[in-house]
Formats: sequence, C-alpha cells, structure tokens
Amino acid sequence: MSAAFSADDLAIDQQLSQLSERVRFLLEITPIDADEARERFLAGEEPEPRFAYRELTVDPDVADAALAKVDVGAVEDATLGHLLRAKHREMQLQVDMLRSRGTDDFRQLSVEVYGAVSPGLLATAEDLLSRVRVQAGSRERLDAPAFLALAEREIDAYREADPDVGMRAEIRDDVSGVLCQGTALIISDDASIFRERAEALIQHEVGTHLVTQVNGAAQQVTTMGTGLAGYDETQEGLAVIAEIAVGGLTSFRLRQLAARVVTVHTMLGGASFAEAHEELVAAGLPAGTAFSTVMRIYRAGGFTKDAIYLRGLLDLLEHVRGGGSLELFILGKFSLRDLPLVEDLHRRGLVAAARVTPRYLDDPRAPERIRRAAEVDDLALLVP
Repeated sequence: MSAAFSADDLAIDQQLSQLSERVRFLLEITPIDADEARERFLAGEEPEPRFAYRELTVDPDVADAALAKVDVGAVEDATLGHLLRAKHREMQLQVDMLRSRGTDDFRQLSVEVYGAVSPGLLATAEDLLSRVRVQAGSRERLDAPAFLALAEREIDAYREADPDVGMRAEIRDDVSGVLCQGTALIISDDASIFRERAEALIQHEVGTHLVTQVNGAAQQVTTMGTGLAGYDETQEGLAVIAEIAVGGLTSFRLRQLAARVVTVHTMLGGASFAEAHEELVAAGLPAGTAFSTVMRIYRAGGFTKDAIYLRGLLDLLEHVRGGGSLELFILGKFSLRDLPLVEDLHRRGLVAAARVTPRYLDDPRAPERIRRAAEVDDLALLVP
C-alpha cells in the first residue's frame, strides 16, 4: 500500500469499529420466541403477538458514554473524517433505538436510520406483488444441520484461499431464520430452507455479508468491516445481486422482497400486526410466511430496515446500467452514496485489495446475469 492515514486518525476509526462490534444491534432486536409467537398467532390465541427479547449485552448509557469519548471531529483526513462522523451519528441513533426497544420511539428512530417507503418504491413493490406468481417447483426443504453443512463447505473454500479469514457458521436456538453477526453465520435451530433457494442464500450471506466483513476488516479503515453509515441498503442490494448472479432469484423471493416494502408502508400507516398479516395473506402469501414477514417489521416497536432490500437492489442495478462497476463494493461495507469517497481513498492507495473474492463470481454466467438484470426495466422478467 502506497499511503497511510495518521496514527491518530486510525485510532479514532478503531475506537468506532470496536464499539460497533460490541453492540450486536440486529441480535438485540430479534425476538427469541418467534416460533412460539407464530404458533399462538396462527392458532388465533394472540392476535397481536408479544415478543420476548434477550437482555441487552451493552448498556445504552455506557455505549453513549463510550461514543462521547470518540472525537471524530479531530480526524485530519477530510474524506475519512466525513465517513467517521456519519458513522458516529448513526451509532448514536442505533443506541437510542436499543434504549427505546419496544416503544413508538423505536419506530421513529428506525425511519431516521433506514428511511421510510417512497411512493415510487411502494408502487414498484405493489406491482410486483400483484403480478408475480409463485411458480411450481421442488418443495424439498433443508433443515438447519443440512444448511449448516452447505455453509461450512462454502466457508472451507474461502479458508483454502486464506486460512485466516475467520468465518464460521453455527446453529442457535435464540434466533429466527438465518442472519450474519460479525464473522458468524447464525442459523436458527428450526430453520427450513427450500433446496432451490439454498445456493442463493449461501451467496447472500457468506458470499456477500461475510466476504465484505473479512475484506473490510483488513482495511486500514476497519469500520469498512463493521460497516460505514448507511451501508445496509447497498449491502442488501449487493446480496440480492449475488442471488441473481447464481440464478437463484425465484418468484417466491421476489414477492418476498416486495411484501417487505408493502408491510413497512402498512406499519408506518398505523395498521395493527393482524391487519398487516391479513393484507399479505390476501395477496397470496402463505400464513406462516406472512407472519415471518410481518414479525421482522413489527419487532422491537417497528423496524423499517426491510424496505431497503428492494430499494438497494434497484439503486445498484441503476448504477450498473449507467456504466458503474460493483468491484469496489466487495472491499468492505459502505453505501452507494459513499462510493465517491471510497473511490477517493482507493485512488490515493488507502484501500487494500480484497483478501477473498466472492465465489459466485467464478461462475462464467454471473456477469451476464447481472448485466441482464441491470438492463431490464421489469424485475419480474428475471424469474421464471
């Protein structure tokens, strides 16, 4: 690497990065009793589910005090200073969200961090939900141990390229579905995943989220591993592009992304959990699938993050359509709006090459699939 930040600047970056690692934000707002709540709700025993959450691992007051000691205003490098000030502000909002977990304040803070639903995005989602129909296919499902085996095989392939990548996968009984936390892929012990979706999910979680964490953590700017401000939207869009690259964007998945947007809009409009669930069932989603979608959005008081999957995908496809490259996005977790700043650091020799490259790019059909996705003006054309 031909250049370096000052030691003082890097110390401030590492302070933020280490604090971000300690605050397990997504785990803290994920119900630990989602399966039991689903059973009660679908049986008609509890029309408005009440979820239980784990004890916070970091006291919000302590996190606030730690953030107050991080002097992002002292960063000398102008580009890095802009990135770290934005990250500092986002972390303050997320700590406030944890403090207000389960209240209306959580929902309002979520809108500030992740945004709401624009009329254009809502129209796109409603259109997809009304037109795309789930096609007949194999209903074979993988349980948690079977999916864990696939994930570990994928991680082993990255370890062959770099034995120190630090990725791992595990099964736990206190999460719902599949999610990433730091370098870990966490799988619910009762996960049930359609086999035809398994490879796409592996590339979404391992090939995108874990790969960018590993590459970002290797940068001088270590917050590129934990995630710069606003990275989630672009990261999730990139992860869906990985699904497209391996031919794994199914009609079910596209409807799921659209349903999330519609449900975020419904939630922000004041609808109850039961009303939002009824709306999705009326749109053709199975009752269990509809519950999972609504739970993700109504948890902790109202979480608007799920609207960013479709929004992030559309924005990245527009970027590619305009001649933009996705190459830098594998080097860490940052937003499309911050791409010019990362490009500045890259030109100055302040961004390192990737330690590992997403394995889905080894598929010779991947570039063409991505190119076609960027060129079509109707996402429905990407599924059978």
